Amino acid sequence: GTVYLFIPKLQKAGYIPFFISERKRSEQALIGLIQEAFINGVSTRKIERLSKRLGIENISASQVSAINKGLSEQVEEFRSRPLESEYPFLWIDALYEKVRDNGKVISMALMLAYGINRKGKREILAIEPMYDESEASWREFFCKLKRRGVRKICLCVSDAHLGIQNVLRKEWLGSSWQRCKVHFMRNIMARVPHRDKSLFAERLKQIWLQPDKPTALSVASTLIDEYGKRFPEAIKCLEEGLEDSLQFYEFPQIDKRRISSTNVVEMIMREIRR
Repeated sequence: GTVYLFIPKLQKAGYIPFFISERKRSEQALIGLIQEAFINGVSTRKIERLSKRLGIENISASQVSAINKGLSEQVEEFRSRPLESEYPFLWIDALYEKVRDNGKVISMALMLAYGINRKGKREILAIEPMYDESEASWREFFCKLKRRGVRKICLCVSDAHLGIQNVLRKEWLGSSWQRCKVHFMRNIMARVPHRDKSLFAERLKQIWLQPDKPTALSVASTLIDEYGKRFPEAIKCLEEGLEDSLQFYEFPQIDKRRISSTNVVEMIMREIRR
């Protein structure tokens, strides 16, 4: 609830106790709670009513808006900060979340880019809300990265979204594209009968565990020969996407587990959802 403190006034000097901040009516924990509620879609009016029920007086909707304005400024500063010119490895993905847009809560695609610079530093480069995952949206997303300073990437890791592939070829000439092996394996396994999934999955994943690309191709070839007639749709899917799923072998200096899938950004996505 609200606690009223009577502070003695000195005749020649002001006095503020060390345990409170002058002219600040809410402690940081309360501000954090208000901001978290706002992020989760609670309106300023509802936050005002909730504060009153908790015994916190005189928290108006306009004050809630003022508190969250500072949060919005921090977000905008993060989204517009300058980036380095080169990120050898870039992971991109998107998830759909409920967001506040012009006073309404709607579903939007949150596009995320995570990169490693030449010094090995990892960071979230961008999180951008878009109305969809169209090719035009991905082009806008990549162009924003360019405007913030990014000029070169060597390997981009993503799922097999056609919009991503098309924009990548046009906007990042000379870069390689790694199809996420996890998404790729799921696509293949969706074409395998349930009773055979366990055994086939064990054989399939061996392709991406090999020490080099020639060996991986050899393992894949054996699998194709053995299962081509039994699971024609699954094998066709494997043949069509295999080369794109093995691009990580061109960068032997990096742990292949990190650059062969989008697992790193999916962990970030889980934190966002949480």
